Amino acid sequence: MNLDNFIAGQYKQQYQYKSFSPTTINHSWGISDNEIQALLSEADRALGELNAFSQLVPDVDFFIRMHITKEATQSSRDARCAWRK
Repeated sequence: MNLDNFIAGQYKQQYQYKSFSPTTINHSWGISDNEIQALLSEADRALGELNAFSQLVPDVDFFIRMHITKEATQSSRDARCAWRK
């Protein structure tokens, strides 16, 4: 299926209202844009790396909380520095 010709669905009249009936998407997709294909390939590779890394971390939830805290601290620090200027 070519994305350029894809129609998400159609409206159907049902009694006193219209409803949206989506097109089924359980078929193969064809992407003709090479740039999108390259981006999808890069995303797949990055997800594979992330999955491999997550297998090495004993407690993934702790690791995520640690990075959220680090990001919050850094954002707060950056905001204070910008305010002082």
